Amino acid sequence: MNSPNAVCRDALLFAFSGGRLLLLAGRDEAVPTLAEAREAGLKAHLVREVGELGGRPCVAALLGPEVEVPDGLVLRDFRMLVGTSVDREFFFLAGRARMVSDWHKNNRFCGRCGSETVESANGELAMRCPSCGASYFPRISPAAIVLVRDGERVLLARSPGFPPGMYSTLAGFVEPGESVEETVRREVYEEVGVRVGRISYFGSQTWPFPDSLMLGFTAYYESGDITLQDEEIEDAGWFAPGALPALPPRLSIARAMIEAYLGEVRSGAGQERER
Repeated sequence: MNSPNAVCRDALLFAFSGGRLLLLAGRDEAVPTLAEAREAGLKAHLVREVGELGGRPCVAALLGPEVEVPDGLVLRDFRMLVGTSVDREFFFLAGRARMVSDWHKNNRFCGRCGSETVESANGELAMRCPSCGASYFPRISPAAIVLVRDGERVLLARSPGFPPGMYSTLAGFVEPGESVEETVRREVYEEVGVRVGRISYFGSQTWPFPDSLMLGFTAYYESGDITLQDEEIEDAGWFAPGALPALPPRLSIARAMIEAYLGEVRSGAGQERER
């Protein structure tokens, strides 16, 4: 990633104020160019170039919490884009910009000695303390997300904060000294009281709320009856392919895992995999 010093006027500006993303009014997939933002009188602190979209450079930026947004622009809760038809590439590039912006904002001062930090001189994505030499990199929080299967049934659950009627896969953060496979077994047992046997890796996905790296697994039921962890799980159950509840958004790896399971069931591959 490059410093924003030489960013061109046509660069797309992914500017955040807290969890809100700056957008062109009335459009969920359009951010202003650097030139448009400046011409509108918007003051933004450029952080880093974070990639390209449609062949145009994109830069992450920070806005103040009380910023006055000019006409033609609007701040929208970034999380609200998850349930829309927003373009996948746009969403995850915006997520990258948010994580980089948060890293810059949260590491302006050294946590060890209190001195003001500076950006790494060699272009590395790090804030360094000139006084004690400490380095601060963007935070990434690994989490296991797991689809539990028993034959053609899958175990889905809902947390209190979910939209009405929506169920999803189980998930939890990796704890110190723990492998991701150990996290899978622990989280499934803690959240729903079920033991799982064989575990297979599905894939990974960044999730910028605020800084998760979701590591997806399929786990196969071994024993136990569903017993809910009351403070985290509101309801859970076994669901057949033709009787699934409302599912998580298509942008999420949880939805991708469920769709892959449905494809296997339709093709008959699921039973073969489980053997």
